[in-house]
Amino acid sequence: MLQLRDYTIKHGEMAVWIDEWKMQVAPLRRRHGFQILGAWTIDGADRFVWIMKYEGPKTFGQADSDYYQSRERKAMNPDPARHIAHSETRFISSVAELGVTGSRL
Repeated sequence: MLQLRDYTIKHGEMAVWIDEWKMQVAPLRRRHGFQILGAWTIDGADRFVWIMKYEGPKTFGQADSDYYQSRERKAMNPDPARHIAHSETRFISSVAELGVTGSRL
């Protein structure tokens, strides 16, 4: 299961957010069985987008809940989420996985 996360970061806080995401959020996500497929900023906007994948024994929702309820996540102080002004998440599928016939990527 792939999930796209699109965050609007509070103006002027992107550099600090990226540091905290790299040092705290991403490593803990990996320890909870998530793979991070990439992370990007959008030029000219306070936007940070990333894609993660989960293929473990739990549902994505269960694994995500376990991450947020973990002792390590609750101990993040200050909470990295304080930099996020708005967030959207969507489950996504690869076009190659959709089995489109008659076309090649």
